[in-house]
Amino acid sequence: MRYRSGIGYDVHAFAEGRPLVLGGVTIPHDRGLAGHSDADVLSHAIADAILGAIGEPDIGYWFPPSDDSIEGICSLKILEKAAELVRGKGGRIENIDSTLIAEEPRVMKHAPAMKEKIAAALGIAPGDVGIKATTNEAMGFIGRREGIAAMAVASVAIG
Repeated sequence: MRYRSGIGYDVHAFAEGRPLVLGGVTIPHDRGLAGHSDADVLSHAIADAILGAIGEPDIGYWFPPSDDSIEGICSLKILEKAAELVRGKGGRIENIDSTLIAEEPRVMKHAPAMKEKIAAALGIAPGDVGIKATTNEAMGFIGRREGIAAMAVASVAIG
């Protein structure tokens, strides 16, 4: 087996009138995130990390924002596609580590549910999904509560 790693990063601005979805879980908040899909910034960062680990283009290639047929798509479907591409190369996802960066809302009480949803979409155990959260110490667009960012690392075995 060859072991490969990939990194992912995503950011979305807050938007009125949308649900806030993180890791496939709807989080109570007064605003959601803007995007062509459900704007699940955590799932997007994880998908890009997986795609990078297997040398594939990012999620914009597989799910272009110009494709009206996927507008509002659940980002767990994006994770399922990333996992399918890994399996298509004879590989398996070993683990995910991720961090949400937001001033609000506090999300760690939702982490167990997020881990369950992400793991199910990827076909791995919830214990193989790490989710952490931090703030941006009130600096920049995140500090001004204009949006949320996420970063992730994926480890994949191929061969």
